[in-house]
This record gives sequence, C-alpha cells and structure tokens, in this order.
Amino acid sequence: MANGAFGGNKPAKTQRTPLQALLYWVTVLGVWGLIFVVTFFAVFARDLPDTSKLYDVTRQPSINYLDRSGALLAVRGSQYAPPVDIDALPEYVPAAFVAIEDRQFYHHFGFNPWGIARSLIWNITHDGGPQRGGSTITQQLARNLFLSPAQNYKRKAQELILAVWLELKFSKKQILALYMNRVYFGAGAYGIEAASQRYFNKPAKDLTIGEAALLAGMMKGPARYSPVSASERAARRATVVLDEMVRLKAITPEQRDEAFKTPVQVSATLANQRAQYFTDYVDAQVRSLVGEPTEDLVVETTLDLPIQVAAERAVQLGVEGHIKQGVQQAALVAIDGEGRIRAYVGGEDYGQSQFDRATSARRQAGSAFKPFVYLTAMDQGRNPSVMVVDEPVKIGNWEPRNYTNTFLGPMTLQTALAQSINTVAARLANEVGTSNVAATARRLGITSKIQLDPSMALGAVEVSPLEMAQAYAPFANGGFLAKGYGIERIRTASGKVLYDHSVDRQPRPSVIGSPSLQYMNQMMRQVVNGGTGGRAKVAGYDIAGKTGTTSDYKDAWFVGYTGGFVAAVWTGKDDNTAMKRVSGGGPPAEIWKVFMSSALPRLKATPIPGGVAEVPAPVEDPIGDILGGGETPTADPGAAPPPAGTPPAQTSPELPY
Repeated sequence: MANGAFGGNKPAKTQRTPLQALLYWVTVLGVWGLIFVVTFFAVFARDLPDTSKLYDVTRQPSINYLDRSGALLAVRGSQYAPPVDIDALPEYVPAAFVAIEDRQFYHHFGFNPWGIARSLIWNITHDGGPQRGGSTITQQLARNLFLSPAQNYKRKAQELILAVWLELKFSKKQILALYMNRVYFGAGAYGIEAASQRYFNKPAKDLTIGEAALLAGMMKGPARYSPVSASERAARRATVVLDEMVRLKAITPEQRDEAFKTPVQVSATLANQRAQYFTDYVDAQVRSLVGEPTEDLVVETTLDLPIQVAAERAVQLGVEGHIKQGVQQAALVAIDGEGRIRAYVGGEDYGQSQFDRATSARRQAGSAFKPFVYLTAMDQGRNPSVMVVDEPVKIGNWEPRNYTNTFLGPMTLQTALAQSINTVAARLANEVGTSNVAATARRLGITSKIQLDPSMALGAVEVSPLEMAQAYAPFANGGFLAKGYGIERIRTASGKVLYDHSVDRQPRPSVIGSPSLQYMNQMMRQVVNGGTGGRAKVAGYDIAGKTGTTSDYKDAWFVGYTGGFVAAVWTGKDDNTAMKRVSGGGPPAEIWKVFMSSALPRLKATPIPGGVAEVPAPVEDPIGDILGGGETPTADPGAAPPPAGTPPAQTSPELPY
C-alpha cells in the first residue's frame, strides 16, 4: 500500500534560527517565571502584615535606675530619638552601613539574587553551623518593620515580597534613612541618633569615621560586637568596616589610617556600668510594684555607687587571688541597719555570667548558721561564760566532727563559737530544740526552708547571701528586724510618684531582746578578735561576725557587721563541687575585709549598738545538766529576761546611714 494512502510523507520541520531559538526559550522561561511569581505571591502574600503602620513606633518604656545619691546606675528598656535627617549626617556615616551590610544597595530592587544563592550554598554545605541570610538592607528593614525574627522559609519569602514593595514605594535614600532610624544597636538604643547618644554622648551628625564604623559593625550582632562588653571584638569588626569603606571609595586610605590613630571614647556611663546584678534584681520588682510601665520611669534605689564599686573590686580580686584553691565564684550583699541594700554583687563577672548568686542561688550556710543556735540558747537562759565540753557526741545516728578532727575539752560558750566547735553547737541545738532554732532564724530574716534534722545546727540549711545579710542585721542595729530592700521610690520621667517605700511603712519589730543581744555581740566580736574570723578584722572599727565552711568544702562564708552595717560574702563553684580546703576564715573573710576597708570610712561607721552586758562568772551548763541532751525546758528559774520572741513593744531607731 502506498504511503500516500495515508497522506504521504510528512514535510520536514523548519529549523529555527539561533535568534528564534533564543526568543522561544526566553518566552518559555518567561511564562514559567511568571507562573512561579504569581504562585509565589499567591502563596506567601496571603497573610502579609499590615503595612499601613509603617511610621508607627511602639517600644518598651525606658527605666532609669539611680543610686541613693542620684547617680545613674543603668538604663533598661528602649531608647528612641527623633528620626535623623540622613542629609544632615556626614556622608561617611550612611556609607559605613552600606559598605558592610549591602554593597549592592544602590543597584538592586530590594534583594540580591547572587547574595541569596551564595547564602543557600553556604547553609547547605555548613549544616549545623551559623546560618547566613544574604539579606539586603531593604530586606532587613522589611523584617524590622513588619516581621518576626523567626528563621523559616515563609518569613524569608515574605521578607523578599515586602522588600520589593518598599523599593517600589520609596527612594533608596528614604529606605536607608528608615533603616538607620529603626535598627537596634544594643543597650536599649534604637536608631542611629539614640545609639550615638547612648554610646558616645553626642548627636549622630558629630560622629567621627571611627565611631560610624564601630556602629555599623554592630549590625552583625549588637551584643557580640558591643564596644562596652566586647571592645576588642568590636574594634576588629570596625577595622573590617573601614577597609570595606576604602574599597568602595567611601573614604580614602588616609582617612582610614587617621581613624586608626584616633581612639574611640565610649560613654563613661556605659563603659563603667556597675551594679548589673542589682539592676536585674530590682528590675524584676518594678512591674509588681507599679504594673506594666506605659511611660518612661525613674527608679531611685538604695544602692551606694562608691560602695558598690568597692564591693565589685573586692569580689573580683578575691576570686582572682584564689583560683588555684578552686574559688570560681563569689557573691556579696551589704545592707544597712534599716535594710537598705547598699552593695550587691551576684558574681565575679556579669559579662561572663548573668546568674545572680546573691539571691537566686541557695547554698549551705555551714557554721555561719550557728549564731541562730547560740541566740536561741541565750534566749533560754545561757550566757557566754557557761562552761561546755568539746568531746565526742552522738545524736541518734549522727556523730558530728570538728574541722580539726580533734577535741579540746572544757571551754566557755564564747570560746566554742569563736573557734566554731561543731560538737558544742550540735549538742546545744539538740538541747534547745532544732524547731526553736529554726524559729529564731525565721524571726531574724531567713526565709528559705529550714530542715529540722540535727545537722541543721552546723548549717545544713540552704540560704542566699541576701538572707544571711538581713538575718545578721538585727545584731548590728540594736535588735530590730531589717528586711533587705532595694527600691526607695519609683516615679515617671515627668515626676509623678508611683511608689514610695516610706509611705505607710510600719515600725520594725524588735527581734532580739536584752541581754541576749549584748551576749551575742560579745561572742561574735571574739570570732574576729581571737577566733576563726581573724582575717576580717579592720583596725579601728568595732567588728563582729561569723565564718562558715561546709564539711565538703563546697561553700565558704563570712558574715560580719559593725554598727548599723552588715555584709555577707559567699565563695564556691557554680557546679557545686568542692574547693581545695577553702574555709570561711580564708577567701570570704579576706574579701569582706577588702570591701569593708573601703566602705567603712565612707559610712562613718559607729560601734555596734546595745552596749555590753555584764557576764556572770563561768559555770557549768545548768540547763544541759538538767536536760541530759533531750527536751527544751518551758521555763528556767535562773534565766535572764524573757526570750526575744516576745520583746517589749518598741520602735526602731532611724540610723544615720
């Protein structure tokens, strides 16, 4: 059958010319590209954020924290300044941001395909490491204005769409101005003007080339490249910015070299920022006192900045000087007789660790808890001259040992406390009742849970330095409760007072009566003058206190005081492992002395109030003989005045500092 029966042979296809082929494939790719773009927008533009609020600025109100004399401690929250006119800035200021953040800024339509491709390749080949975004300045602006920082493909797609929208709506100069006036620079500063004021105490129009490079370099990570907390890293980053500015001919090599020769001076307020642990402590309380801030606030605190500086220095020197002994951290809290926190150090270096060991950590008190045992005994009729015996003792299945693993025989209660004899404290707590010891500790200011096992007598109780400071304060102020506090007053920036600690303040109760107060002060003076706390002695001052060391050397304390002022020092490790035979009479007492040697002259400290009670001649322990180590008596016919749990009604004196 002929081929023609079915139409014959097909004619040969006409060959396209190269130009026709190019046009064909361009058309095909264009159609598919259009389909992709339409689909892309249909999928990712459905729930784009509202762009009508482009110029609205919402921020967390700033809070200025002042010390007791009005000196600025810290600023928390956000700081904004009026938008700066980009034309009023030196040309090198915006050029620094373009050079390091988006070299193709003036040549793209909101996104850089090659930059995105390079970032994708990097992220695929570096799985598990830090990811690169490839975002342009316009994309960063879109993210800052409208989107969350979430790392996902939907957010990136919406970022790209909004970047194109911004490019269509605004000029390059307007986009760059919006970016520089909205971006976050760390330290609560939003926008180039606020950042210039915060870091350099000057308007943005007066920024030098070096300062501009430093601020631009922070865009990679405001915290990581902060000129305050990471000055060396920030300087290296600024050098990269300057080199890029030269490469893009934004500045000359000579200008770069001149910038290298001119040191950048960071604001003294930020560079020397102190009391960050304390600021965290009171910052957490502001909202509970006045609610969520709706305007800028000023918080007047109890802290004394010169004393705080001395405390931070003492802690830093103490840790650095005893690293080989395993001392890795320390905390210090100092309060006055009214309970005002005057110094507060939650760790050796806030930049390295923001965990607050002054209140958030609970560590065993060791022998620093013994004064509550002895005070309970004084309240029940004993006195410092009562004779006791340092000898083996067994309470149930527990057999306490002394630090030296030796026994010294007969001694007075005063000597037993001064030498921190464990057997005497354990027997004494058992005789007066551990529940009564716990009640005494709570009455004076210990708020943590107190277990009633016999070991509590030797400090098997977890407490914070702030608790210990406030619990020792009654010994220092004449016997009155002194709950620690850090905020005196909260007001708005316009002057409206929202909170005042002095309003409706009730008289503080007496929690230690006489002669128990005088007896305890006498015994704790001896701890410093001839006992385990000798290294804390400050010549010319009336000092008393108590050392504390746990049996496993995980915690070491010294809590000491003079007239109306007390400081508690703790040393140890965050992982709660043992130090190398560090005792409370060692590094903690030394830190305490270094701190107090600087603080006491400023405080114009007075002797410990209460006077001295006449102590009877040494006698055997009458109550211990009667009890035989068992129950707590309900009355003691030979006792001194009533226990301090029921002191006569009186009001506390207002101390002068």
